[in-house]
Amino acid sequence: DVQLVESGGDFVQDGGSLTLTCAASPSSNTDNCMAWFRQTSGKEREGVAAISPSSTLIFYNPLVSGRATISRDNAKNTMNLTIANLKPEDAAVYYCAAGAPYVCASTTWSHRGVYYYWGQGTQVTVS
Repeated sequence: DVQLVESGGDFVQDGGSLTLTCAASPSSNTDNCMAWFRQTSGKEREGVAAISPSSTLIFYNPLVSGRATISRDNAKNTMNLTIANLKPEDAAVYYCAAGAPYVCASTTWSHRGVYYYWGQGTQVTVS
């Protein structure tokens, strides 16, 4: 199994930036599509960004495109998400997810049901 742990959530002022980190268990297979989702109370969990195993394919939700950067370090089994120019509507619990490599496609990456593994989430608050 893959165990995922998110960190980096914080209280940030409007217009600020934040980097979230997802750490996968050391024994994890790095041949996974990795993604960030976010969820606020009463709303569906939405895909924020995804990155393929070799980082050759990257996808962003239009709501964060141009402000977000996703990256991964397979040697360290970590994935990062940096969002700049944060807005109050970016406030949410952010989740890390892992799925099969083929999940990293334009038609599937943002569907939560295709991911096998999930972290517990990290809270981002924007004033």
